[in-house]
Parts: sequence; structure tokens; C-alpha cells
Amino acid sequence: QVQLVESGGGLVQAGGSLRLSCAASGSIFSFIAMEWHRQAPGKQREMVAIISRDSRINYADSAKGRFTISRDNAKNTVSLQMNSLKPEDTAVYFCKGRRQFGDDTWGKGTLVTVSS
Repeated sequence: QVQLVESGGGLVQAGGSLRLSCAASGSIFSFIAMEWHRQAPGKQREMVAIISRDSRINYADSAKGRFTISRDNAKNTVSLQMNSLKPEDTAVYFCKGRRQFGDDTWGKGTLVTVSS
């Protein structure tokens, strides 16, 4: 079972940048897509960005123009570059590997705090 571990979260001022990484213990090709989700305090978890096995990309409206998702198949990592951060981006960010069959795999999350 491939496991996912996020890193790169932290405290940043509004307007700043962070780069999140998701490291897989095995091949990310075992997933049909890799996704970043986030959950802010008191809110439901929401999708932020998706990159498919063939590198098709989709973003939530809130992420378009500011966030960039990428994958490194050789290193089995997925990254989320976040620029022009806003206080409303404060959340725990989760990496998810989506499977065609069976249960998806989630990481434990990394906290991003954006101060105003």
C-alpha cells in the first residue's frame, strides 16, 4: 500500500509563497490522479488541484492563477506551488492519490497559516 506524506507547510504573510510537497512511498502511477485538498477550521474539505496520470490539470476557482500543481514521476512526488497567499488560504492541506478501483489514499496533511 503506497503511503503519502506531505511537507512544506508553515506560517507565511499574506502575499507570500509556499511550496508543498507530497512524497509517495511507491509509484504514483498506481493512482489515476494525484490531488491536493484543503480543510479550513470549521469548513468542509475541498479540492484545490488535480493532476492526472497523463498530467491533465484542474484547479478550484480559488486556486486558478495563484497555485500550480506538478508531478515528478521519477521521484514519486507531487508539488503545489502557492503564490499570492491570502488569509483565507489558511487550512490543513492534504495530498490524495485517487484510485480507479478501491479506496483512495490520503496523507495526514500539512498546516498552512497565512497571516494578514
